[in-house]
Amino acid sequence: MLENHGKQRWALTLSYDGSLFYGWQKQADSVPTVQTALEHAVSQIAGEQIPVIVAGRTDTGVHATAQVVHFDTVADRPAQSWVRGVNAHLPQGIAVLHAQPVAPHFHARFDAYGRHYRYLLQSAPVRSPLLIGKVGWTHLALNIELMRQAAKLLEGEKDFSSFRASMCQAKSPVKTLYRAEISGTSELLKLDLHGNAFLHHMVRNIMGALVYVGSKKLSVGDFADLIEEKSRLKAPPTFMPDGLYLTGVDYPDEFNIMKTKPPVWL
Repeated sequence: MLENHGKQRWALTLSYDGSLFYGWQKQADSVPTVQTALEHAVSQIAGEQIPVIVAGRTDTGVHATAQVVHFDTVADRPAQSWVRGVNAHLPQGIAVLHAQPVAPHFHARFDAYGRHYRYLLQSAPVRSPLLIGKVGWTHLALNIELMRQAAKLLEGEKDFSSFRASMCQAKSPVKTLYRAEISGTSELLKLDLHGNAFLHHMVRNIMGALVYVGSKKLSVGDFADLIEEKSRLKAPPTFMPDGLYLTGVDYPDEFNIMKTKPPVWL
């Protein structure tokens, strides 16, 4: 696999419980993050310090069922070592699902042309203690049909400034959503978003606005106006991270990155 002392690039697909970590990105104060734990585990198997590049950083409390990273190493290990071996060194809440050698020009972030997110939301007078940290919650009764109508207005290429966090570093607020779909019931619903890229807190801000539509604090027309406003000033608050999952990343076929679907329990 390796020639002389050249490096091999590997891609890993992993899943993690975001409620156990302070987000993806490594932090200076040594709080537990997914990146810190993964780099430590991969380095143990490689026998050298290994930095990893991620498809997309996730915030504190946000989960992933199919995050993708890449790294380079001179270590000659079989794919099984990058799965079972790395998992043996990972803390509870993170698991490598798949490992594969990739072309040296593959880049987990820059070659991604689409990302999939799912938000799970419970609507009930009392929050289920079994779903805390895994599902978002509102005590408000929701009209799911109104939420579906509003979600469809998000599809296409749009300026999503109304759903952009103030600290967002994206060069442009214009993104394309290929799919914005709500399924399930008013008591436990799913919001699925598939887009070319997402702004910081975009999904959580969309969810917050859709909850306002479902509870009739905003009409579908108001939601359309909110999109056109291109401003956070009149938008509902950012919703909780608990129910948000990164469920897939799209790559060109040339890289043959394993395609995944959300697990049956999600």
